[in-house]
Amino acid sequence: MKRLIWTLVLTAAWCASPAWAGPLVVAKVDLSEQRMVVYVDGLQRYTWPVSTARHGYHTPVGRFHPQRLEVVWYSRKYHMSPMPHSIFFLGGYAIHGTYAVRLLGRPASHGCVRLHPSNAATLYTLVRRYGMNRTTILVTR
Repeated sequence: MKRLIWTLVLTAAWCASPAWAGPLVVAKVDLSEQRMVVYVDGLQRYTWPVSTARHGYHTPVGRFHPQRLEVVWYSRKYHMSPMPHSIFFLGGYAIHGTYAVRLLGRPASHGCVRLHPSNAATLYTLVRRYGMNRTTILVTR
């Protein structure tokens, strides 16, 4: 059932984009699985472990579009922590690389979605190539 719902969501997102818009990138973050699946043109291209909010923090759930891209960013809120290949999707919340790769696959962040640095670079490149308006970030429980 969950797979059917996800297929319908992807189809709706694809159909909502104009034919001239070109490829569509969907990054689906599953908080319960601590995993991101990336689709391009409706085809699954990547599956990566992530770290999202640990106890006491939260990662926003919903449908978002990138608001800002930063190749190199440092968190002013959290001790200038490096956030390589940041894709900001809601205020200060972003998908970004982390050097704490041993924590990937379990909750560990203050709310951002952390990826292995090479995976963050790949996703960042896809968003830049296809455009922020053609990218959807879906965060589910």
